[in-house]
Amino acid sequence: MYPYLVFKVTILRFATACGMSDRLRLDLVLNDFVASAISNKYIEILSDGTPWRPLIDVNDMAVALEWAVNRPLEIGGEFITLNVGDSNNNYTVLEIAESVKNQIKDIDIIINPKGEPDKRSYRVDFSLYSDLAPHHKPKNDLEKSVFELVKGLNEMKFSDKNFRQSDLTRLNKLRSLKRNNLINEKLEWINLPYDSK
Repeated sequence: MYPYLVFKVTILRFATACGMSDRLRLDLVLNDFVASAISNKYIEILSDGTPWRPLIDVNDMAVALEWAVNRPLEIGGEFITLNVGDSNNNYTVLEIAESVKNQIKDIDIIINPKGEPDKRSYRVDFSLYSDLAPHHKPKNDLEKSVFELVKGLNEMKFSDKNFRQSDLTRLNKLRSLKRNNLINEKLEWINLPYDSK
């Protein structure tokens, strides 16, 4: 009586998010570096700068989500898990800092002289996503993401030297929501901050 329905599951494992957005986060490596360069005139690298980070701009994340929702079953089947990003967007932490310095002149890059390689170093292969979604591959490279962040933060007249203590970092935002009794210990909404009707 009912047509056969297939439950399609797509799990996207994103590279490290970056880029300008309406709900800006400054606790992401590139976003942090740009914010620090603008407000403090330096970027401080706590490790030795060698760890690898794959990056993906938030705009490219949105494109990937659209693909995941609309992909036909013949592309990937009923259940698929894949890394989302671009293999060309794997950078060392130092390369990320240098890219910011290329666009924001007269800043210093400070590397911890006693810093050791960060154990969270990782390069990621995104070839499966590239093969399955060739028309949805990331278009924003590191330079464009830096440019958009610099532009957006300057338009906001951003100058907060202590931005890591602000609600522009995820942990601080969650603490603020808990303090205001908007979320519980499980991070579930208690009282929606808007009328849901």
